[in-house]
Amino acid sequence: MSKTVWHKVLEDKSELPEGRVTTVTAGHLGICLTHFEGKFAALDNRCPHQGGPLGEGSIENGMLRCPWHGWDFHPCTGLPPGGYDDGVATFPVKEENGAVFVGIREEAAHTETVADVMIQTMTNWGVDTVFGMVGHSNLGVADAMRRMEKQGKLRYYGIRHEGAASFAASAYGKLTGRPAACFAIAGPGSTNMFTGLWDAKVDRAPLLALTGQVDTQVLGTGAFQEVDLVRAFQTVADFNHSVQAKSKHAELMSLAIKHALLNRDVSHITFPDEVQVTPKAKGEKAQTPEGRMAPHTIAPPVESLTEGVRLIRAAKRPVIIVGYGARFAMDRITAMAEKLHAPVITTFKAKGLIADDHPNGCGVLGRSGTPIASYFMNESDLLVVFGASFSNHTGITPKKPIIQVDFDPNALGKFHPVQVPVWGEISVTVDLMLAGMGDNLPAIDTRPEIAERWRLWREEKASRLRDDRGAGISSIAVFDAMNRVVPDNAVIAVDVGNNTYSFGRYFECKHQSILMSGYLGSIGFSYPAAMGAWAACGDKRPVWSVSGDGGFGQYLAEVTTTVKYDMAIKHVLLNNSELGKISKEQRAAELDVWQTKLHNPNFAEYATNCGALGIRVEKREDLEPAMKKARDHGGPVLLEVLCDVALI
Repeated sequence: MSKTVWHKVLEDKSELPEGRVTTVTAGHLGICLTHFEGKFAALDNRCPHQGGPLGEGSIENGMLRCPWHGWDFHPCTGLPPGGYDDGVATFPVKEENGAVFVGIREEAAHTETVADVMIQTMTNWGVDTVFGMVGHSNLGVADAMRRMEKQGKLRYYGIRHEGAASFAASAYGKLTGRPAACFAIAGPGSTNMFTGLWDAKVDRAPLLALTGQVDTQVLGTGAFQEVDLVRAFQTVADFNHSVQAKSKHAELMSLAIKHALLNRDVSHITFPDEVQVTPKAKGEKAQTPEGRMAPHTIAPPVESLTEGVRLIRAAKRPVIIVGYGARFAMDRITAMAEKLHAPVITTFKAKGLIADDHPNGCGVLGRSGTPIASYFMNESDLLVVFGASFSNHTGITPKKPIIQVDFDPNALGKFHPVQVPVWGEISVTVDLMLAGMGDNLPAIDTRPEIAERWRLWREEKASRLRDDRGAGISSIAVFDAMNRVVPDNAVIAVDVGNNTYSFGRYFECKHQSILMSGYLGSIGFSYPAAMGAWAACGDKRPVWSVSGDGGFGQYLAEVTTTVKYDMAIKHVLLNNSELGKISKEQRAAELDVWQTKLHNPNFAEYATNCGALGIRVEKREDLEPAMKKARDHGGPVLLEVLCDVALI
């Protein structure tokens, strides 16, 4: 027989006047505390009708009335009028030294649930970071996460909008190659995550989406917040399942994470409300990845490797192009470039994978790129392409002989034929190519030519930097200052729009890592992405982000999240009070510029009101000192720069 445990619910009984009711908590139990006819009484807080909170009701005509549907109960006995048997339970009450205590039975030890075994499996697989919002249809899963967090096995970040959660998880996957989870309630909470999930999918980032769902028994009846989430997510999620009471729960979570890792894609699991708190099956244990994953070091077929090496050995002006898929093999690729004395060009998504001051580095190719990169592509006699998707934005010419290496066979020759498609893990393939190349290669040393091309481009940038129409600071000046101030090892999340094109052209990477919404090109990505980057490495690397005013407006409430968790993100906001890229596109289409002007607050003051450091810069001479102040500040910073919309 469990003993009664007394919980103090009122420090002073005067806190609850005669004739009033309130909600208190005893242990984990919600109690409706009443004060009626000079007596304090404690009732179960849930109305037996639909669970309405009796403590939010009132005493009318001597009866406690439920605030939802008006059901009545005696304020002290919990009995209903009319002799019905649907009363509410009562609990003993005592008063001591003016305080009020409620006695409840000692709580039984926690019984592990379906949610427990699945979240334990998730953390065993190394998914230890979750961004999300707790709500009424995911409470069982949230409680399982709380237990893992208490054990130090999970970090949970509560966000202000579920779209920010999915963007943060997407950026985490892009940066680390490992999935984080995003978490939401049924219905609108889950659908809010959709854009960030697509961002992860099209940029090949592993991600785990966990959603609450209404009770199984009301699925399909049009219940409150009911959306068929499995059906809704089937276009975006590679692995997409609902948890059932009789599912193999640990196995389901293991398969979800395995799919996310192997396919670099989105996995989605939805938890009906009642299944979350169902006790796990007897003997069911959380799983681990032991014996479930083979090494990814897949060697390419001999025939394609041999042909690729033959072309490399014959090339006089080979050029290496790297995409974001090559980010974990850059030490080997750089060694190949140095052996060939070959230029290394990156796609925009791969910006920074080789330093712009490296003797072989030539910057970004394409619409966001430099004339250096396009020059060397045009002068080449062979393109060796690693982990790039051949997007229109990058513009890799099909007119040159191409060796394309990728882990995904569907990516090879996707848009047009290539001379040698090579299917294999990139680092393994590069090692084999290096071993097969031998010495005495005919490739010329292009490094002096690279240095000269950089000199010409820097002269051009310096010329553009002098432009001043008196209508604000140029974006060129912003990125020129960032070149000197941003730490060499920073992670920088960028948004979309003219500010991002300018970043691609004018910011010169050293050892920074760049995060962006590549194929989806979603406005608003950068700030929540910086949150994901901070969760991944904020204690090891500085985290910066860049956006325009249009992009920042999408998720500006997340400044409060960065303050809450002391995320020392330095956000550079280029404010020109316009959707500048859209205005430019309207002009290019020979249309009137329409509905692109923005009405903005003082963003720096807004950030200050949220508890961050807000800095506003209106004069160019103040830009670099302000940026250094932002860099040196220990917490989150918003640096708002009033920019000229025309100088990009």
